[in-house]
Amino acid sequence: MAEHEPNVGATDEWYTPPSYFDAIGLTFDLDPCSPGPDHWVPARRVYTMADDGLSKQWSGLVWMNPPFGGRNGQVPWLKKFMDHGNGIALVAARTSSGWFHEYAVRAETLLFPRGKTKFHRPDGSIGRSPGTGVVLIGMGAVANDALRKSDLGLWLPLPRSNP
Repeated sequence: MAEHEPNVGATDEWYTPPSYFDAIGLTFDLDPCSPGPDHWVPARRVYTMADDGLSKQWSGLVWMNPPFGGRNGQVPWLKKFMDHGNGIALVAARTSSGWFHEYAVRAETLLFPRGKTKFHRPDGSIGRSPGTGVVLIGMGAVANDALRKSDLGLWLPLPRSNP
């Protein structure tokens, strides 16, 4: 959801559609930004907001849909994800942002899903089309291969010489 939209700040609770996980076909070792263990993200271990996943050690294949809240709210999460280097991250596709050029372009692969992602809310309702698209960032062979095979949208391998 674009930061200029009126409902920004109301909540960071916007969940990835289950269809994305069906298409990706992976079970992740960790979801560091989980709404809870009973959520549909296929992850063996989760950190919730109360756990403060940003401060915890990450291991294995990670799924990350970080809180987008506020200007550059996803940046600390994206930095940690890139340093971890194994998994899939869902972030806003703000390709003109400085943070995108500092972190997202260091990815091994990028996948731009077709259309706007219709996130789910905690009450089970599905949000309308947000003001911005998203990008799935792949790091590691397993994640990159799953994104390539997912048929969710435009998959781009990036050169290994990225900074």
